[in-house]
Order: sequence, then C-alpha cells, then structure tokens
Amino acid sequence: MSECILRARYTESTVRVYQAYAPAIAQPALAAGTLVPPFKKHRMTWIKPSFNWMMHRSGFATKVGQEVILGIDITRDGFEWALRHGVLSSFTATMHATIDEWRKLLAASPVRIQWDPERDWRLNIVPNVRTIQIGLREEAVERFIEWIVHIEDVTPTARLLQAATERGLTPRFLPDKSEVPYPIDARLVAQIGATSDGTLNLPL
Repeated sequence: MSECILRARYTESTVRVYQAYAPAIAQPALAAGTLVPPFKKHRMTWIKPSFNWMMHRSGFATKVGQEVILGIDITRDGFEWALRHGVLSSFTATMHATIDEWRKLLAASPVRIQWDPERDWRLNIVPNVRTIQIGLREEAVERFIEWIVHIEDVTPTARLLQAATERGLTPRFLPDKSEVPYPIDARLVAQIGATSDGTLNLPL
C-alpha cells in the first residue's frame, strides 16, 4: 500500500505548481506573466505541485517540448476549486459504486486527479509514496489562467539538480524541501483519494 499525500509549496494566498513547455510557449508566458498564445486553451493541461515529479516527467528539462520548466504560483482559492471539481482519472472500487457512475463523473468534470509514484531529487521512485497531478480542461483551463499570480523560470534549478546527480553531489538547495502536506478538509481528502494523515485510499 502507498501513501497518497497532497504536498505542495504554498503561502497564505498561493500554491506553487509546475509545468514544462517548449520555449515558444514558455517565453511569451514569462514575458506576459500568464499563459498566452501559442498556449492552447482547448487542450488539457496538467499541473504538478511536486518539483521532483516534474523533473522526472521532463528529464530535467531535456525532453523535446519540455525544455523550460515554469514555476507557476496560483491562488489557493483556485487550487482548491480544482480539487473540489476533481474526479479520479481511474476507476476505484472503494470510491465509485460502478464503472458507469465513475465514467459519468469523469465526463462531467473539467478536472482530473491522478496519483503517480513520487520521485526523489535524483529521480528515483520514493517507495510507497504517491504524488498528485491535476489535469485541467475546458472551463478549468480558463480559470487556471485567471488564477495565475506569478510565473518563474526554474529551468536553471533543473540544470543544477541534473549536474549534481551526474556528479554524485547533493546540492544545498532542494526544491522538494519546501513542499509540505497541504491542509484540506476530510470530505475533499476522500474525494481526491488521499487522507490528511497520509493513509492510503487507493490501491497500487
């Protein structure tokens, strides 16, 4: 069994999430302070509170189309709206009465919740720990753009971690150290398949 814990870097008003884009999308977003064309609103976009998982997904910002890592601070109100409207991306018998019920919820919701194996800063799987990804589509993408407070290029940090990994060194700054359990109420905890104390709700 694995722990599914919502961890994030957050303040009283914002939550940090990460996305990876090609320079053609990332540079206009950095200049504008929000996502602008050629970013496509009609496509599903995934936000990730785990910096390490973003490094895993992008290969330390080396994969084609993921060469720039953006640290995006969004409002906590917006983040929690996404969680409240989220439906798990896979059927879970302990949470859904039938597959048909789950499919109906999934079709009606603009937000997907997915749990994936967490990674450490060297990109090794952290045993028995899963991290959240949040998929946004349609209305949720429009809202996401409105939630953005600040965008930062954190690609240099990705490069530093990659170099440290290759050299077998431990850098002084590790972004995941600022990611801590995010406070959510019990009803929402159950809805997204996590528990506030880190107890597993989902099977591997």
